[in-house]
Amino acid sequence: MKSIGTKTIETKRLFLRRFKCSDCNDALRNWAGDEKIQKSYGEPVYSTDSDVMFLLKKYISLYYDNNYFRWAIIEKKSGECIGQIAFFIVDCKNNFAEIEYCIGSKYQNIGYATEATKAIIEYGFKKIEFHKIQICHRSNNLPSKRVIEKCGFTFEGALRDYFFIDGEYYDRLYYSILIDEFIRRNENADT
Repeated sequence: MKSIGTKTIETKRLFLRRFKCSDCNDALRNWAGDEKIQKSYGEPVYSTDSDVMFLLKKYISLYYDNNYFRWAIIEKKSGECIGQIAFFIVDCKNNFAEIEYCIGSKYQNIGYATEATKAIIEYGFKKIEFHKIQICHRSNNLPSKRVIEKCGFTFEGALRDYFFIDGEYYDRLYYSILIDEFIRRNENADT
């Protein structure tokens, strides 16, 4: 595994880059202040610029660590920060990471989450040289399930009744991709 840190990634419609303090207004407006997004992401809702700035400064302060990988998702067309994506768990000893992401409501259902996730999967395998990348979703989060399926993850299993939200239990469903599966898929896509 290579400890290379969070580098900018460019896709067809997005830039994935390190957070900046100037992302504060976009983050508050597009995702961090959106109750629906934050609730499905399992994070608190941020209601003020100062709350979001505190969060961004926390993210930014960790970029010194070359095993820290968190990107602002920037829509090229508007230049706005529309979400975030990260390897939020990184296990250097066992060479794997787990992905988390969130995209603002206005920017959902147009493939941005899939595009960003595929980009960091490629970064994780080709640049960092992970052996395994995993991801999970709550059983009631069907949009995330669709993103995960489009990215080629294999279902591994469920942690039953893992989340208790609004009086109901939800499973935590785990998926993964191994490096050899990623290589095979890329070889097949090229032929």
